[in-house]
Amino acid sequence: MTDQPLSHTPTAVPAAAADGDGDGLDATTLRALLDQSRAEAEALRAELEETNRGVVALYAELDEQATQLKEATELKSRFLSYMSHEFRTPIGAIRSITRLLLDRVDGPLTPEQEVQVRFVQGTAEEFSDMVDDLLDLARIEAGRLDISAEWFEMVDLFSALRGMFKPVLDNHQLNLVFEEPVGLPRLYTDDRKLSQILRNFISNALKFTPQGEVRVSVRLEDGERVSFAVADTGIGIAPEHLGSLFNDFSQVGSPIQKRLRGSGLGLALSRQLATLLGGHVSVNSTLGAGSEFAVTVPVRLQDGGPAESAEPSAGSSSASAPAAARQTDQPASA
Repeated sequence: MTDQPLSHTPTAVPAAAADGDGDGLDATTLRALLDQSRAEAEALRAELEETNRGVVALYAELDEQATQLKEATELKSRFLSYMSHEFRTPIGAIRSITRLLLDRVDGPLTPEQEVQVRFVQGTAEEFSDMVDDLLDLARIEAGRLDISAEWFEMVDLFSALRGMFKPVLDNHQLNLVFEEPVGLPRLYTDDRKLSQILRNFISNALKFTPQGEVRVSVRLEDGERVSFAVADTGIGIAPEHLGSLFNDFSQVGSPIQKRLRGSGLGLALSRQLATLLGGHVSVNSTLGAGSEFAVTVPVRLQDGGPAESAEPSAGSSSASAPAAARQTDQPASA
């Protein structure tokens, strides 16, 4: 295939023809001119065919690469799914055994034994969270994670989150504050996915804030979107790390990070879930002063759901309470 532009040099016309005098052209000359024009047209046709063959070959190569990439993605997702499912059984067994030991079903434990059992229990729970995140990421990449939207009140969502974190908040130097969502509309979205995003943000904030405050708030933006923010007074994040925070397995190198284990999947999963909900995530942070993670989603998820007027009134809490308030999930660890 040639990279040179197509060029065509007009066939020279005898002076007699240019002057309009046809007597200077005999049949032989006319035949020679016609043959030359035909040869030039044939050369152009051959060059065009060669160019077309090159374009077809290029498209075929791109299609093959796209197919290979799709197959590799499917294999990765399948591997993550199979691996995660295989891990669930032993993890469940370890967690059950540690609960039995801590309940003293088989007899008392020495103080040192209790410390070791609680260490095993904590590690198993972290492993379980990582497996759950891997499964969700695999489902998202495979397009198999369903979105179930319904109308709910934000006050119910905050109440559910407050109930989840109250039992695990054992740092007396740290306060977890939920600002009351006053004057805000009801949401039509998947409250479980939104709750999962906020749990990841709150868990990280509690983990990296030795003392001070973690504040959860929500505000209305342009009448059609709401932004949930989780702000802390923790260690903060250096500017050079902000761009990669929401990548898979991304972790910030810091002394606290080295002491506190994590999969590095929570924020990546949060970004994917926010995209599925038609929104996005963001972060602002000052090293040594704290961070603010936010997720912004539409007030109404565009999936053709029922109009808000068809839903029960805000006073009917049993109908409008989000699924997050009815589930018993533990806070996620990112």
